[in-house]
Amino acid sequence: MNEEKPVQTNTLGEEKKESCVIPQTPSDSKQAFCVALPVSGGRPLKLLGENPHDFIPFLKDSSVAWLNFPVKDIKKDAEIIAMSLGFSSSLVPTLLSSYLSAYEDRDTEMGLMLPAVNVKKFDVLISPLLMLIRKDLIVTIHEDNVTRLIRLSRYADAFMRKIKPNLMLEDKLTIILTRLIDENINRNFDHLRQIEAQGDELSKILTDPLMPRGMIAPEIHNMKHALISYMDTLWATLDVVNSLRHGDAELMTDSPKLLARMGILSDDVNRHIALSEHMSDVLASGLEVLQSIYNNQLQILNNRMALVMTWLTILGTAVLVPNTIATVFGNSAFNMGPEDRGWYLILIILSTVIATWSSYWFFKKKGLMPTVE
Repeated sequence: MNEEKPVQTNTLGEEKKESCVIPQTPSDSKQAFCVALPVSGGRPLKLLGENPHDFIPFLKDSSVAWLNFPVKDIKKDAEIIAMSLGFSSSLVPTLLSSYLSAYEDRDTEMGLMLPAVNVKKFDVLISPLLMLIRKDLIVTIHEDNVTRLIRLSRYADAFMRKIKPNLMLEDKLTIILTRLIDENINRNFDHLRQIEAQGDELSKILTDPLMPRGMIAPEIHNMKHALISYMDTLWATLDVVNSLRHGDAELMTDSPKLLARMGILSDDVNRHIALSEHMSDVLASGLEVLQSIYNNQLQILNNRMALVMTWLTILGTAVLVPNTIATVFGNSAFNMGPEDRGWYLILIILSTVIATWSSYWFFKKKGLMPTVE
């Protein structure tokens, strides 16, 4: 089927008259993508555009559609796009005011916010992914650094083609929404492998005895913080999926078969959480082993230093005693002459030997003599 491109001139003019209170959409946004099932049936149709108004004639001839918009600043541009497509002005600000995830059901329209994760080393970058839903349309809005749905758009006509034309509109919306959420969950999970790879690299660095200790503690903290941040996104995603799986929203299906897909998504997230916790335990145990090795190395070093200090004390005592004797007998009060050289030398030698042996015996008996393995 040849794709009929809508004429933009008359439609844009009519739309501006109808929505004169809506701010103009930013012209620097990247190219948006739309795939839709036509009302008349047949193969899904695709359309690319720069502005929400480019898609309005296309959407009027569609039974159900998915429209994806990448933007530079989601806080500024998302509200404008949503209003241009007929969503209420307060929907996007309400979603963005939440932390990591949000679920907003307003009967005739819905809004979801899911976290999209991107990991660079131990930096976990979390971007909001908005999903706006009405009776015949799902709009996804995200920032430029989130590319997962752009890649999915290459195969959008394939999964849209599998949607049966005789299904209820709520069933079609649920099928598309489930596919989008599943794509986001899987792409988030891919980044757990990057955290695992960085953790393995950190373990390799820690085995280097020449590694500066001042660099180790920050890296361990960064790894633990990355895991905690990543698990926060999993819990946030699970909250939204659990809100959808019961089918309470008017725009969502009541079909147990389709709702079971939401249950599968919830199970997937729970498995991801379990794997993340297991990886955290494995990395933590590995770090504890490495820490024990370092503690043993430090203990050996401390024992060597203590042994050196003990022998220095013994030698110091050995030198101090004969030095004291020499100082005392060197006083003029004793009036010692050359004829006293023999016994004086014997006294110095004996006092040195006795002082050294006495100090060594004392440290050994009191258990103060360190042992180095």
